Amino acid sequence: MNKNKNLDSSQIIYKTEELLELSHNRYRITIQIANRAKRKKYEDINIIEDPLIKPIIRAILEMLDEITQPEIIID
Repeated sequence: MNKNKNLDSSQIIYKTEELLELSHNRYRITIQIANRAKRKKYEDINIIEDPLIKPIIRAILEMLDEITQPEIIID
């Protein structure tokens, strides 16, 4: 996540649009992002990784990485 510390709003919007374009169903991906962000918010309550990156932004970036780089998920 260190590479994401210097993201500005235009980069976040670009990455969000990229994620929405890659998905087959915009509604479903939006719900998945919201659920992941909600889960991350409560999981990371004791971990102060970077208070500048909100859970919703972190969820978008993680999901985009998972879709564009599936090799990072495979064990």
